[in-house]
Amino acid sequence: MRSLKAGVRYFAVVFGAGFMLGPIRILWVAPRLGTRMGELLEAPIMLVITIVAAPQIVRRLAVPLTPSSRLGMGGIALGLMLIAEFTVVFWLRGLSIREYLAGRDPVAATVYYVMLGVFGVMPLLVARR
Repeated sequence: MRSLKAGVRYFAVVFGAGFMLGPIRILWVAPRLGTRMGELLEAPIMLVITIVAAPQIVRRLAVPLTPSSRLGMGGIALGLMLIAEFTVVFWLRGLSIREYLAGRDPVAATVYYVMLGVFGVMPLLVARR
C-alpha cells in the first residue's frame, strides 16, 4: 500500500512540474529555439525534479528498502505518467499513438524515453545511496 501511495504522489509531483514547464517550453522557448531545443532544455530540469522528489517521497512515506517496493513505486508512477501522456495526446491533440510517435523529433524523443526510464527506476536508485 505504501508503494501505491508513494507512486501516485511521485507521479503527481513530477507530472505537476512538467505540466507547469510545458507551457513555458511551448509558448516561449520553442518559438525562439525550436521544438527540439525546447525539449532538450526541459529534460535536465525534469531530471533534477525527479532526483529531488524520489528520495523525499520515499522517506516521507517510509517505502520499504526492498527492490520490489521501490520498483513498484516507480512502476506505478511510470504507468500513471504514460496514461496521462497518452490521454493528453488523444484528447487535446487528437492524435493516435502512432501519429504521436512518428511526429516526435528523434533526438528529443530518445532523451524523453531515457528520462521515463530514469523516472521509473529512481526510487530504486535512491535505495542504493
